[in-house]
Amino acid sequence: VQLQASGGGLVQAGASLRLSCAASGIWFSSYGMGWFRQAPGKEREFVGGIWKSGEYADSVKGRFTISRDNAKNTVYLQMNSLKPEDTAVYYCAADRRSSVIYELPRVSSSYDYWGQGTQVTVSS
Repeated sequence: VQLQASGGGLVQAGASLRLSCAASGIWFSSYGMGWFRQAPGKEREFVGGIWKSGEYADSVKGRFTISRDNAKNTVYLQMNSLKPEDTAVYYCAADRRSSVIYELPRVSSSYDYWGQGTQVTVSS
């Protein structure tokens, strides 16, 4: 199983970035996909995720959009109006849907697989 995140970089405040996470080795359409981030000295936090529709942390709601392309086994995180406080390493994660009634988890320990992370730095 491999989750390959890409698209990070250094941008100025107000700019946009799109992160991608390509999955292999899993039946992608059976997984909820999450995005987390971790800033230096802070705990890893839920940014958003998608099963059938996107869900978002309050801190990014209205600025970030998550989408998935099951044909490409890829999940995307479109980040607009970036702020310096968005600076972090961003990780994608996969959670295998284990029940008919599925709720996307917001806790990192619930996820089965993780990507390697991609750095996003937003300068003021």
